[in-house]
Amino acid sequence: MNAKPTTRDADLARTAAIHAKLERLRQLADDHFGHDPDAIHWGHVGDLGRVDAGLDELLAIFGGDGE
Repeated sequence: MNAKPTTRDADLARTAAIHAKLERLRQLADDHFGHDPDAIHWGHVGDLGRVDAGLDELLAIFGGDGE
């Protein structure tokens, strides 16, 4: 019989998933999010603005001082 996961198990699993996603986001950022740096346009800048705002919202949730 399988035991139900504890809240600690679920927390650790979700934290690991978040770390993996943050690392992937870091890799994408290091690669200019797949865009040719010489071909960046305002649409790309707008997308990054949405990402920036979303990250601020996430930081605010956890008391990390989003702008």
